[in-house]
Amino acid sequence: MADPQGFLKHSRADAPKRPTDERLGDWHEVYAALSTEDRNAQVSTQAARCMDCGIPFCHSGSAGCPLGNLIPEWNNMVRRGQWEMASERLHATNNFPEFTGKLCPAPCEAGCVLAISPEAGGAVAIKRVEETIAEVAWENSSVSPHISEEHTGKRVAVVGSGPAGLAAAQQLTRAGHEVTVYERDDRIGGLLRYGIPEFKMEKSALDRRLTQMREEGTKFVTGCEVGVDLTVADLRAGHDAVVLAVGALRGRDDTTVPGRELDGVHLAMEHLVPANKELEGDGPSPISAEGKHVIILGGGDTGADCYGTATRQGALSVTQLDNYPQPPTERDDELSPWPVWPYVLRTYPVHEEAGERKFAVAIESFAGDGEGRVRAVRLRHVEVSRDENGRRQVVPVSDEVEELPCDLALLAIGFEGVERMPLLDGLGIELTKRGTIGSGSNWETTTPGVFVCGDAHRGASLVVWAIAEGRSVAHAVDSHLMGASELPSPVHPTALPLAV
Repeated sequence: MADPQGFLKHSRADAPKRPTDERLGDWHEVYAALSTEDRNAQVSTQAARCMDCGIPFCHSGSAGCPLGNLIPEWNNMVRRGQWEMASERLHATNNFPEFTGKLCPAPCEAGCVLAISPEAGGAVAIKRVEETIAEVAWENSSVSPHISEEHTGKRVAVVGSGPAGLAAAQQLTRAGHEVTVYERDDRIGGLLRYGIPEFKMEKSALDRRLTQMREEGTKFVTGCEVGVDLTVADLRAGHDAVVLAVGALRGRDDTTVPGRELDGVHLAMEHLVPANKELEGDGPSPISAEGKHVIILGGGDTGADCYGTATRQGALSVTQLDNYPQPPTERDDELSPWPVWPYVLRTYPVHEEAGERKFAVAIESFAGDGEGRVRAVRLRHVEVSRDENGRRQVVPVSDEVEELPCDLALLAIGFEGVERMPLLDGLGIELTKRGTIGSGSNWETTTPGVFVCGDAHRGASLVVWAIAEGRSVAHAVDSHLMGASELPSPVHPTALPLAV
């Protein structure tokens, strides 16, 4: 059982960060390296705060973990120093706990009973415990390949190598199927590789998982756009089932803003991808923030990723704009009562380093320098509302116009769904009104034998949802091929995504 006094004796303690000047001088992760003893002791103290609630909202219900991570169980094991048992229990529900430990916004922590009141000391630092369990497992060499003793003779193609595709591939390989992952980029990983900056997750964490998967028998093919380099006919002929995990990378744009066509105005991924490729050794990024005044439109994760990338590239200034007013710093029970995801101001580590944020503003126009390059943005204070049809409206509330210098503008205003691609045309699949690939109750698309998971299915979402859907689609494919499956299926295709 849990320590009944743990939450009374200890408050929440997040991982310490490296000094700001040090972080801005490199691309390493922002958190400080502690000795093994200090790290494990601090994390054990956090785990001891877990109350092992009778109804653990952290891993159940709409507010908890989509993977169904057995959080109170592995918290108690960590408290007792049973790290290997904790790793086994964690990996039973999550293929890649170090990914979620670094990248997930932690709906589990929002659902923690200790998050109800600040007087309770704050939610258990579940993400920190999760990541540390995974790191201890790697350090102790207890993460090993799970090689199936059975070979079904069935062949499965997984198109896309982001977290959803990798989770599906690993589960299906472990079930004894012959799995090949096809990736159009030159390296495996999808957004984990080229969308997530190094300072949030160093790619060595991804590479060691790929080594494990290769040793288990999963095959990877890079530089292959299915539907072009590999025809749809050959794809279907060579595989008994196909999983589409192609993501939702069609970036939202606003071409109605005057000056959008100016050189120096880009979608966010046009900045993030080459920046990550530069760190992989592919040469200088063609879109660098070095020596520039940078404006970022969009207040979410992608905007923060651009923010931290720009400061590390040596931007003269970085300003992040958000159409919405600044949220409260603490949960308002009327706006977002526990255990729903709280509406609060989210400050990322990058916001502590440099630059500034402006709220309730919108870009009225981009101003050029006379030679086709952007030189400034003009802002208006705005209010966001909904019209009678529920459509979002951004309405100016003042005639005052503020002008800021701008040499590089990055639009991080979301994604509109799956990119148009020959693969979908060849499979006869049409996108839904949301720009996603629809499925039935068994994750199968309108094309028999073709399944979908991750962002391609639910729209741009969280890494934890991607892994959960990858595991679930693996169960569906295994059942389709074998008549039944013992693989877990943590979420249903109709499960609603967490609004963050």
